Amino acid sequence: MSSPNQNSTHAPLFALVDVNNFYVSCERVFAPQLEKTPMVVLSNNDGCAVARSAEVKALGVKMGTPWFQMKDLAKQHGILACSSNYTLYHDMSQRVVEILRQFTPKLEVYSVDESFLQIESVLNAHESPTHLGAEIKQRIKQWTGLPVCVGIAPSKTLAKFANHLAKKNPSFNGVCDLSNMPKQELYQWMSEVSAAEVWGVGRKIAKRLEGMGIHTVLDLVQVSPQMMRLQFGVVIERLCYELRGLSCLALEEVAPPKQQIIASRSFGKLVLSLDELAESVATHTARAAEKLREQESLTSSISVFIQTNVFMRNEPQYSQSIQIPLVHPTDDTLVLTEMAIKGLKEIYKKGFRYKKAGVMLGLMTDKPVVQSSLFEDHQAKGKSLRLMKTLDSINTRYGAQALRVAATGTDQAWKMKSENVSPKYTSHWDQLPVVR
Repeated sequence: MSSPNQNSTHAPLFALVDVNNFYVSCERVFAPQLEKTPMVVLSNNDGCAVARSAEVKALGVKMGTPWFQMKDLAKQHGILACSSNYTLYHDMSQRVVEILRQFTPKLEVYSVDESFLQIESVLNAHESPTHLGAEIKQRIKQWTGLPVCVGIAPSKTLAKFANHLAKKNPSFNGVCDLSNMPKQELYQWMSEVSAAEVWGVGRKIAKRLEGMGIHTVLDLVQVSPQMMRLQFGVVIERLCYELRGLSCLALEEVAPPKQQIIASRSFGKLVLSLDELAESVATHTARAAEKLREQESLTSSISVFIQTNVFMRNEPQYSQSIQIPLVHPTDDTLVLTEMAIKGLKEIYKKGFRYKKAGVMLGLMTDKPVVQSSLFEDHQAKGKSLRLMKTLDSINTRYGAQALRVAATGTDQAWKMKSENVSPKYTSHWDQLPVVR
């Protein structure tokens, strides 16, 4: 069996950089007095915990715990609840990625708080991977205020495991390099971590592994990859090779375009009227169309869905959706909004109190390769292109929805609850932090 620390100068070397407790850390950057305060960030409509500080995790609060179930614990331990501020989190994420690109052009943004870097070609002759990881950690902290951990290894799966060790064990000081770790030490760490913690091993697979006597990461390393392929398929076989330090998963430096775009939110209050539903559908359509243009795609279909609150069983229930095919593929917010509201009117029924509405764009194609139709109005198409470009430019400069379609409304009383949302410190002029 090959050892993960047998790494030639030309072999790939990956670093996984992960922001610790990302949403909570973003809140603390602009409120440093909360550094040791137990905190949770709540989901849409302040429903449940989607991020927890280390102090809250230590109290046994699980991810997804409803806020109303935590209120007694919150009073007892002074837990502070913040509403989600996705605008802030997205902007802070982009700032971290911009810093990481200064270290290597080979980068995969894996999620809002995690990125893989390929670093073997950027290491100086006398620079250790640990030293580079420490420099990344220090620069992100200095330039953004966010704490990160760095896991380094010859494969992406091992880098994930290294990051797990860096987070859970203070002895690594936030940077764990498995590429230079002695084999016996590495195997000792592997024997202390459950196989369920491995990247790509879900709950169902973990249960099946336990039934096979595979309980730890080390057990997974020592099992035959060929046998695992027979039991689970090629994905788990590759995972086994990755844990041995053999790179099977390359970086995805350019994220593939999404084949579906969904925009949806629960309402802050139950909605009865068609007008309020139309405002929400128009708002979601504008958001989806903006994402569509970002990835340079066009859609040939838009679906609209509405539903009541399934948890209120004493109330009449209704859920319906409709798919509207488009004559010509488009990314025009005005066209998509018109079709979405037309579809909404067909499925709307009076007498129900609605909890949620949304839209989905499908049948998507890459904009550069779409062939024009003989019957298209090319003058109108050019006008649409210029209008959408201007719309996106203004909203990029002045903030989301600075300029929007009138159908989205002005009051938007249906918007989700966010009673404890922090300012958009980095993206709105009127909410910039002030030093006194």
